Amino acid sequence: MAARWRFWCVSVTMVVALLIVCDVPSASAQRKKEMVLSEKVSQLMEWTNKRPVIRMNGDKFRRLVKAPPRNYSVIVMFTALQLHRQCVVCKQADEEFQILANSWRYSSAFTNRIFFAMVDFDEGSDVFQMLNMNSAPTFINFPAKGKPKRGDTYELQVRGFSAEQIARWIADRTDVNIRVIRPPNYAGPLMLGLLLAVIGGLVYLRRSNMEFLFNKTGWAFAALCFVLAMTSGQMWNHIRGPPYAHKNPHTGHVNYIHGSSQAQFVAETHIVLLFNGGVTLGMVLLCEAATSDMDIGKRKSQIYAVVLMRLV
Repeated sequence: MAARWRFWCVSVTMVVALLIVCDVPSASAQRKKEMVLSEKVSQLMEWTNKRPVIRMNGDKFRRLVKAPPRNYSVIVMFTALQLHRQCVVCKQADEEFQILANSWRYSSAFTNRIFFAMVDFDEGSDVFQMLNMNSAPTFINFPAKGKPKRGDTYELQVRGFSAEQIARWIADRTDVNIRVIRPPNYAGPLMLGLLLAVIGGLVYLRRSNMEFLFNKTGWAFAALCFVLAMTSGQMWNHIRGPPYAHKNPHTGHVNYIHGSSQAQFVAETHIVLLFNGGVTLGMVLLCEAATSDMDIGKRKSQIYAVVLMRLV
């Protein structure tokens, strides 16, 4: 009986010792993993404090985004911002991405759960090749666990690249809600104040005769100007702030029409405004020629002018 008892004691002791020996490397590996993760998070936090959007090359991307361990998500914008790439959309998307990253960095809910990064083609072409990527700009969410899925690639052509739309997509993928805060723009209030001042001055100067406020032609002209401005894309210019035109630095050729359906130049809206204004003016002249009591010669002249405008 005593011999059997000693046998069981020795067996249990050996099993416990074996478990302890096996657990030592596991615990050591776990501590090493935690140290590596802590170093990565500290490095990302340090860079984020200096610049909300971290610029990455191939080495930084593989070490901080692709390689485990990782308990944070990284929203990466793949772009081509160098002038010789002539990617106007990339510049506009970068501006929105910077607004979004700044909104998150200076938010009261800011944590190390999510970071914003950027890989430029000229600084990380190997990353583009590794991901089989041949277009820019592209936004991809690299989740805290696992590889990016289909929904982790932002549908730029469908949603556009406004900061608010990207923030909604990030909330869907990471459960992190970002309230977009845009820098103040005083151009709108100043223009409104100037318009009110002009209207107030006219009313004051004509205070003895207010008949002009009931002038149908004046109100119709103002309404037409507003409609033409809105249909030509002036609101896009106000929101996006695109350049007037684009000059090719190599050939010197100036483009007034944007090559992408997702953007436009200011000159393009002016061209559309002129075309729409010409069509509207033609319609007004036709109505005048048909309803006015002017002589037949003037009516013909108006009709010929309308026909000439349509041909042009």
